[in-house]
Amino acid sequence: MTDTTDDQQLPEDEELVEKSAPEDRSELGPLDEGEAPVRPYVDLGGLRIVPRPGMQMRLEVEEKTKRIVAVTLEHEGSTVQLQPFAAPRSEGIWGPVREVLRSQLERQGATVEETAGLLGPELRARLQSGPDSMPRAVRIIGVDGPRWMLQGLIGGQAAIDDVQAAAAIDLFRSTVVCRGVEPMPPRELIPLRAPKSV
Repeated sequence: MTDTTDDQQLPEDEELVEKSAPEDRSELGPLDEGEAPVRPYVDLGGLRIVPRPGMQMRLEVEEKTKRIVAVTLEHEGSTVQLQPFAAPRSEGIWGPVREVLRSQLERQGATVEETAGLLGPELRARLQSGPDSMPRAVRIIGVDGPRWMLQGLIGGQAAIDDVQAAAAIDLFRSTVVCRGVEPMPPRELIPLRAPKSV
């Protein structure tokens, strides 16, 4: 997992960045809390997840602080790791975050390519080694919403197969982001919590 919150802050004088999101985001997701239909969700604080048959959910916990920093969904041989970040109302952060991620991955020896994906610009990376010392492919997607950005790290079959990727992106788009009303600095992780019941 790559954390985008601590490393490389943007210059103060950077121009306003246009939001990066599909035109149908407010209908097909990822949805804002105020856009979401009433239905059963797994409530994780900053995210609400639609339960699906056969889907496994794992919470990624930072060892030092014990805070939940991401939610990973496993479904049909693929994984989607989700992280919601606070963003300004008037501009997007997926563009600058993408540049930070790209430079971090390249410093780690990954081969990174930016491509036009189903949701807009995405990164496709081949990491030097996975857990089994074999090269590992990932796709990193992001969508700017109202006052938030949802980032997804896609692994498994969906990282290399476009049909599987479409199913993983459908999982990503079914997510609801609950930004809350309290002030937060841009690119701060929106707080996540364990569900009361799964």
